[in-house]
Amino acid sequence: MYADLHRDAIVADTHNDLLMTVSARPPETWASFFREQWLPQLREGGVDVQVLPAFIDVHFRPEGALRQTLRMIECAHVLAEGNGDEVRVCLDGSEIDQALAEGKIALVIALESMPGLDASVELLPTLHRLGVRVASIAHWGRTPLADGSGEDDTESRLTSHGVAVLREMERLGMVFDVSHLGASGVAHVLEIATRPVIATHSSARVLRDHHRNLTDEQLRAVAAGGGVVCVNFLAAFLSDRPEGYTIERLADHILHIADVAGVDHVGLGPDFIREVLLDLTPPCESYSTTGLDTMATIPGLDGPRGMPLVTRELLRRGVVEQDIRKILGGNVMRLFRAELGRPAEHAPGVPAAGEARAPGAAVPQRGPVAAGASEHSR
Repeated sequence: MYADLHRDAIVADTHNDLLMTVSARPPETWASFFREQWLPQLREGGVDVQVLPAFIDVHFRPEGALRQTLRMIECAHVLAEGNGDEVRVCLDGSEIDQALAEGKIALVIALESMPGLDASVELLPTLHRLGVRVASIAHWGRTPLADGSGEDDTESRLTSHGVAVLREMERLGMVFDVSHLGASGVAHVLEIATRPVIATHSSARVLRDHHRNLTDEQLRAVAAGGGVVCVNFLAAFLSDRPEGYTIERLADHILHIADVAGVDHVGLGPDFIREVLLDLTPPCESYSTTGLDTMATIPGLDGPRGMPLVTRELLRRGVVEQDIRKILGGNVMRLFRAELGRPAEHAPGVPAAGEARAPGAAVPQRGPVAAGASEHSR
C-alpha cells in the first residue's frame, strides 16, 4: 500500500547537493554522469520535484565564488538539456505542473548562501534570469548579508545588504530560504518579509537542540506567513545519540513540526550528503562539519532511493493519506505554485515594493487548506 501511495503522490525534495558532484567533473560528462549516477536514484525514490542548490565552499573569494556559482547553474541547465526526456529545469509552478504531466522530474535551481553575490545586490536579477528561484543568504558563518546559525552568539540581524536582497528576491519571485540563517536573522526575516518563506532543510530544535534546527516559535512564525518547513534527514540533526539515528526519530521531527506549525506547512528536505562527501572529500581531510558526524545516516535513507520508507513510516504512525500527500510534496507545490517565479506585482495580496506587511497581516496561501481541498494536479 505504501509503495502505491508514494508512487501516486507528488514527492518534492527541497535540498539535494548533487550539483556539487556533477559539476566537479568535466563539462562534457555532466549530462551522462547525472543520467548514470543520480537519475536512477531519483526515479527509484519517486522524486518528482528536485531543488538543486548551488553550494560554494568558503575558501573561494567572491570572484571565484561567482565563477563557481555560474558554473554550477550552467551544470544544472546542461544536465537537464542532455536528459530532456527525463528532467526539466522549471521557472515557476506552471512549468513544474507541465513537467509532471509529461512524466518528467521538475528541477528547481537554488543558491545555498550567496558567496558569489557578496554585497552586489544588483546581480540578483542576473541570477534570476539564469533560472535561480530559491536562495538563502548564509551558511555556517558570517557573510556580507547575514550571520549563519553557527554565529548565533552574535545575535546579529540581517545587514542592510541582506535586507535589500530579501526585498529584491520578493520583487523578482525568488523564494527566500531561512535554513542556515542565524536565529536573530530568522526573526528579522519573519518580521519584515511580505511573502512566504521556506526552510529547505531544517528540523525541530525541541527534539534536537542544535542551532541548525528551528524552535517552535520559529516554526509557528514560518507557518503564519504561509511558508513551509522541510525536514532535514541528516542523522546528526535528528538526535545527539547514534541510537537515535532511526526513521522513527525522523518521523518524530516531521510529526512535531506538523503539530506545531500545522500539517499544511511541513515538507521534506533530506540533504543526502553522504555520497557527495565520499565523492569529493580528499582522503587526508575529515568528513565532519563543526564536530558533527555528517557521514552518519538513517538505515535505508543514505540517498534518494530510500524516500518510500518515509511514506511507509508515516502510514505506520497512523497519518492519514491526505496528510501524507501534503508532507511528501503537496505543501511545497502549493508554495511553489503561488510564489515561484511570480514577480511581486503578479502575486495577489503582496504589498508593493518597499511596503512592509503589518505584523500579523495575512499573506497569500496563509493557514490551513480547507478540509478536502486537493493539494495535487494529478
